[in-house]
Amino acid sequence: MPAAEKTPSRRWVALLRARLVLAAALLAGLFVGVGGYTFMYARGGAYLTNDPAACANCHVMREQFEGWRRGSHHAVATCNDCHAPRGLVPKLAIKALNGFRHSWAFTTGRFHEPIASTPLNQRVTEGACRGCHGAVVDAIETHRAGPVPRGDERVSCIRCHRSVGHLH
Repeated sequence: MPAAEKTPSRRWVALLRARLVLAAALLAGLFVGVGGYTFMYARGGAYLTNDPAACANCHVMREQFEGWRRGSHHAVATCNDCHAPRGLVPKLAIKALNGFRHSWAFTTGRFHEPIASTPLNQRVTEGACRGCHGAVVDAIETHRAGPVPRGDERVSCIRCHRSVGHLH
């Protein structure tokens, strides 16, 4: 049998490979198409900005947005200043994680109302408080009565000042 001639098993493998490539391309196209449509429909580009109005795109956030507008920080901080870490990569990572989680929850109707912050987002917000008000927090922790705080026993800014960023 000449070398150029394919055996039936080689033809079958080539056909299978072509079908797998076609199936993968179709799945990738479906994923990109549905994802792109969803991104456009949900005004996803707005979430890449620093505009607080983007956070009010979703009905469950309107109360928080209005509370921020009436709150003490509206003149000095936007949503991202308190709810996204500093630095481009960490900021985009949190925004992507929250965006996926929020879109999944709202699409499936499985979200807590009133909206609640996750432990990760509470740590990010706590870090933002400490980033802007570190000297005050250090003074409180240094001079507070009782034993010196260890680890998770630190003073929590958001526990005592929950309504600073947006009125609740």
